[in-house]
Amino acid sequence: MANLIDIRRRIRSVKNTQQITKAMKMISAARLRRAQDRILAARPYAQEIKKVIGNLAARGERLHHPLLEKRPENKVLLAVVTGDKGLAGAFNANVLRRSNQAVAKLPSVELLLLGRKGADFFRRRSYPIRNSYTTLFTNVQYAQAQEIAADLIRAYTEKQLDSVHVVYNQFKSLMSQELTEEVLLPVPTTTAEGGEAGAREYLFEPSAESILEELLPRYVTFQVYRILLESQAAEHAARMTAMDSATRNASEMIDRLTLRYNRARQAAITTQLIEVVSGANALEG
Repeated sequence: MANLIDIRRRIRSVKNTQQITKAMKMISAARLRRAQDRILAARPYAQEIKKVIGNLAARGERLHHPLLEKRPENKVLLAVVTGDKGLAGAFNANVLRRSNQAVAKLPSVELLLLGRKGADFFRRRSYPIRNSYTTLFTNVQYAQAQEIAADLIRAYTEKQLDSVHVVYNQFKSLMSQELTEEVLLPVPTTTAEGGEAGAREYLFEPSAESILEELLPRYVTFQVYRILLESQAAEHAARMTAMDSATRNASEMIDRLTLRYNRARQAAITTQLIEVVSGANALEG
């Protein structure tokens, strides 16, 4: 009988867990829809401003700007973008693993931690931390990206840093998040794709230098904002997938425990019947 009580208690516990995972899946699905709309709306602008900067840098042969200056990577800032919460499968673990590999390869590294999980992980290790943000992904705002980008731009122009690398999860689809490592500073100057685009001539008004002076800080700020949105959408997608898998696993476990409970109950009933019959036969004998 004690075995039946234990099995019944486990079934009740798994059902309670299943209700939690199902609720978390629904919450992540609702948040994912909003986060997906935001990142899909932000990507075209990020791509176009990158294309414009590439064309400007390619046409202006004597253009110089501190954010375009490439230097030997003696002092590198690694921005690690994780989530604020867990229960998202391998979402955070993949970023932390790639970050550890990047730290081992780079010469002198300073960390910028965006997300509570990354902050908790690296705070227990002996790496220099420039800054950490632990409540970014409750609601990603452009003002937060401006604050982060302003600090990076100032540090790079004052030559406190030689480059800025970012490790984050890029949102691809509901079932796919791509682990990405890219260079944020110096600003890449890739030109537009296609031979015709590369052969065009441009007239700059008021001047290419003035346009770059306005566009480059805006580019860095918006890239930080895009990366935060990418990570937020990828986190919700990963958590939704993980909770859906956990809900299915709970259903399978409930089925197995129910089958085990029924077998144990039937065996207990059979044992009781045998005892009753044996007692009756003993009395007759």
